[in-house]
Amino acid sequence: MANSFVGVEAPSPFKGSPSRVFKSHTPGQGRKEKLDRFIPNRSNTMDDLPHFELSGQENLAETSPSKQALNALLRSACNVSEDSSRILAFKHKAPAPPEDHVNQMAGLYNSNLGQCAPRKQYRHIPTTQDRILDAPDLVDDYYLNLLDWSSNNTIAVALGATAYLWNAADGSIEELCSLPGEGDYITSLKWAADSTHLAVGTSSARVQVWDAARCKQVKELPGHTNRVSSLAWNNAILSSGGRDSLICNFDVRLRKAEACVATLRSHEQEVCGLAWSPSGCQLASGGNDNALCIWSAGFELQHKIAAHQAAVKALAWCPFQSNLLASGGGTADRCIRFWNTSTGAQLNSIDTGSQVCALQWSRHEREILSSHGYSKNQLCLWRYPTLVKAAELTGHTARVLHMAQSPDGSSVVTAGADETLRFWKVFGEPAVQRLAGGALPARKGQEG
Repeated sequence: MANSFVGVEAPSPFKGSPSRVFKSHTPGQGRKEKLDRFIPNRSNTMDDLPHFELSGQENLAETSPSKQALNALLRSACNVSEDSSRILAFKHKAPAPPEDHVNQMAGLYNSNLGQCAPRKQYRHIPTTQDRILDAPDLVDDYYLNLLDWSSNNTIAVALGATAYLWNAADGSIEELCSLPGEGDYITSLKWAADSTHLAVGTSSARVQVWDAARCKQVKELPGHTNRVSSLAWNNAILSSGGRDSLICNFDVRLRKAEACVATLRSHEQEVCGLAWSPSGCQLASGGNDNALCIWSAGFELQHKIAAHQAAVKALAWCPFQSNLLASGGGTADRCIRFWNTSTGAQLNSIDTGSQVCALQWSRHEREILSSHGYSKNQLCLWRYPTLVKAAELTGHTARVLHMAQSPDGSSVVTAGADETLRFWKVFGEPAVQRLAGGALPARKGQEG
C-alpha cells in the first residue's frame, strides 16, 4: 500500500511557482516536496517487538495481513508448500570436507603479515638506596670533586685531608694518603683509565699522582697558585682546573719540570668542572664565571658558551653520541643544557627547579641522571631526548654534591653534604654484548 502524505504549503515569495514551494526529497529528482509530517501505514509496521514487550511471548497469536502476503510471495519464490511452517530451517550442520581437501584460500589474509613488533618493556626503577655508608668530614663545598669509581670496582673518596679507598667487591677500606699540612685538605680526585693511578688535588695548589696498589705517591706536578678543584684524564694527559682560573695540562710521562705541556686561560673565575670526551678529541671545562668552554685535543679554544646563569660544575659526555655534552648550572640557573660540541649549538634544555650538582649518562638506556641541592636534595632520571622525568630518588638530607658510576654501568654512588655515601641501582643491569666469539654478558659489578 502506498504511503499517505499530508503537505501544508508554507508562506513563500514565489507564489506563482508551486514547484518552488514543494521540493522532492527523492534522490535523483529535481523536484523536492516540503512536507511537515509523515504518517505511515501502520499495517506495514513490525508488530513483533511491541507484542513481545506487552505479552512476554515470543510468537504472535495472529499474523498480520501484510506478513501473510509476504510469506505467500516467499513460498512461491522458493517453491515451498503452504503447509511448511518455516522457509529456512538450519536443522543440520554443513557437511564436513573430505579428509584430503586442501583449502587454497586459508593463507589469503595472513600471507603478507610480518613479524609483530615487540612491545616495549618498561623496566622497574628502584627509587630507594641499595646501601648507605657514613662519610664523616666530607667537605660541603659545591666547587669540589671528591668522589670517583674505578674500572676495577674501587671507590675513592676524600674526607677532609684523607683519601680512602673502598673496595665495592668485598667492602674493605684502605687509607691511601693523608695531607700533613695544617688546614690543608683534598679538593679533587680522579682515577686514571688503568685504575691503578689516582690523581689528587689539594687546597695548597698541589697536583699529586698516587699508585693505589702500593699506596705511594709517584708524581707531584706544579702549575697552580690556588686550590685545585677539578681533574680529568686523557690517557697520559692529566688536566687540572683551579681557583686561579687556569687549566693546566700535564704529560705524566715527562719529568716534573717539563710535565706541564699547556696552560689554558679563558675562564675568569674558579674552574670547577672538567671532562674529556670518551674519544679524547675534546675537553669541556666549566667555571664559576658561568662559562662553558670546549677545547680541542691540541688545546685550542673551539667554543666559549655563556648560556648558563650560574656556575657550571656538572659535565657529562654522552656515551652513544660522541659530540653530545650535557652541562648543569648552579642555584641561579638550575638548568641542564645539551650541546652539539662540533658547532657549539644548544640542542635542548630543561629547568630542573634546583641546583644541578652532578650528571651521569646511562650506558644501557638513553637516559641521564642528575643530582640536586635545595630543596629536595634528590636525584632525577630523565629520558633523552624527550627529557621526560622517569624517576625521582630521595634519601639524602642535604645537597647531593658528587656522583660516580659503577664499572658495569648499573649503579651510581652519591656523596652528600649529609656526610653519607648512598648506592642506587638506577640504571639496571647491562645489556648482552655480542662479541665475535659468541654472545657473552657484560661483566657485573658487585655492590658489596
